[in-house]
Amino acid sequence: MATTKGMEKWKEKKWFNVYPPEQLGSNIIGEMPADDDSRMMGRVIKSSMSWITNRMEHSFMVVGLKVIDVNGNSAHTELQYLEQTYSYLHSLVRRHSSAIYTVDKLKDSKGRDLVLKLLIVTRNKITTTKRKAIRADISKLAKEIASGKESGELIKSVIDGSFQSECVKKISNIADIAKLEIKKIELD
Repeated sequence: MATTKGMEKWKEKKWFNVYPPEQLGSNIIGEMPADDDSRMMGRVIKSSMSWITNRMEHSFMVVGLKVIDVNGNSAHTELQYLEQTYSYLHSLVRRHSSAIYTVDKLKDSKGRDLVLKLLIVTRNKITTTKRKAIRADISKLAKEIASGKESGELIKSVIDGSFQSECVKKISNIADIAKLEIKKIELD
C-alpha cells in the first residue's frame, strides 16, 4: 500500500512535552507535535486550570500558556492569560442583584503590563453612586496590590483566592457583596 505525502510529513514530526510555568506546578500538561524546535516557540496552549492543579474548584478557570523555551523534547511556557468561563460568570448574576464590571490596566513591581477584568456581584440592587464608589475603590486597590507584587505572585494570589477576599473586605462597607470574581487577567 502506497503512503501519501501528507502521512510522511506527519511521521517526521517530533513530540514535545509541555510544562506549565513554575508558579503553577511542574507536571507535564500535554504533548504537542512540531517539525522542529523553532516551530514550537510562540504557540499558545489553552488548558483548564483544574487539569494543571488537580483541584476541582479550579474547573471554571481557563489558562493560556505561551511556549517561551524549548530544550530537547521539553517545551516550557509562561502564562499569557487566565480567565473564568462565561457559563460560570453568567450563573453568578441573579435577579434583584447588581453586576459591576471593571477593567484596569496595571503594572506589576517589575514594570510588566497586565489587564485585570473583574466582576462584582452584589446581594441587592444598588444605586449608581455606590457602583461608581465600588469601581473607584477596586481600581485603586488593584493598582496598589499589583504594584507591590510580581505578576507571578499576583496570579498565585488570584488562584488561591486571597486577592478576591482582600478586595471584598475593602468594598464591603459600601454594599453587601455576594461574589467578586476575576473575569480575566491578560499579561503582555
